[in-house]
Amino acid sequence: MQDIEKLYEEYFETVNKYLFCLTHNNDISEELTQETFYRAVRKIDKYKGECKISVWLCQIAKNLWYDECRKNKRTINTREDCLIDIQETNTLEEEVIANDEKMLLYKKMQLLDDKTREVMYLRLSGELSFKEIGIILNKTENWARVTFYRGKNQLKEVD
Repeated sequence: MQDIEKLYEEYFETVNKYLFCLTHNNDISEELTQETFYRAVRKIDKYKGECKISVWLCQIAKNLWYDECRKNKRTINTREDCLIDIQETNTLEEEVIANDEKMLLYKKMQLLDDKTREVMYLRLSGELSFKEIGIILNKTENWARVTFYRGKNQLKEVD
């Protein structure tokens, strides 16, 4: 029981942030996060250790969101609501500049296609490796790497 609580405490925020990136709704992301951990506990014997536990949990979360979308006939869409963790700034001026840069990045990212934008979010806010991103999106590590590279180049061209 303590292992389950430790798992929950350690990964709750990661899974919840990921789901918020997908759902853009606090209530739905929290509800799906709870369901993610419930399913993880039920299926812990199927976890083979081939990827990080956080990646495995995010896969469960993504599948739950897709199920929810199908059930409610929602379209899957990612937007700029997802947060990028920017290092703490020391002054108000630095904080304002960092927020402006973040907003500019999000505005630019809205011009990307959904898959590229999702890869960018997972890499930037989730700080996931390309291998982990590939696993979450059921693609290869190389696909994730190329998609991110192309996304960066598209963002450079936007001005």
